[in-house]
Amino acid sequence: MRISPAQEQDLPKLLAFRREAAAWLSRLGSDQWQRPYPADKLLATIEAGAVFMLRDGHVTAGTITLTPEAEAGLWSEEELSEPSMFVTKLTVAREYAGQNLGGRLLDWAGDRAFRAGARWLRLDAWTTNERLQRYYLAQGFTHVRTVREGNAVNGGPRVSGWLAQRAAARADHGFADHAPPPEQLSHAA
Repeated sequence: MRISPAQEQDLPKLLAFRREAAAWLSRLGSDQWQRPYPADKLLATIEAGAVFMLRDGHVTAGTITLTPEAEAGLWSEEELSEPSMFVTKLTVAREYAGQNLGGRLLDWAGDRAFRAGARWLRLDAWTTNERLQRYYLAQGFTHVRTVREGNAVNGGPRVSGWLAQRAAARADHGFADHAPPPEQLSHAA
């Protein structure tokens, strides 16, 4: 399998991935990702080079977004002063479930973050999805805290404020990496 940056033409596939994941989560009893994700916002992250596709031949097996930009209101100023990369929208096609592709994508992200000069690989997860939280803990992340206030979108309670991190580190993820080398973080040591 190979990982490479998403292209504009991947937008329909990424939106379909999101709908597939939302349907699966709903069957599990979770309200996560039930609102459609704005296509223009997703396109902007693709154009910024933050979205990556995992492909098995011509089939898309998964996707991950990795960015040095944190969502506003989640991490403290002290935490933001530490060089970090942030994972969002990790999704694996249901037909590839059970093959540890999510774990390997997280390893790839941690490796890429390390090569960019990051100390931490960080994420926020759905506050009510305890199964997802346990998954991230099993992947070596440590729970930092849960932020429930201050949703930047509508001022209401935050739905994705379970914060976790693990050290960015070299990893043997086993993918053919077709992504360009990461840009160095501007505040990295």
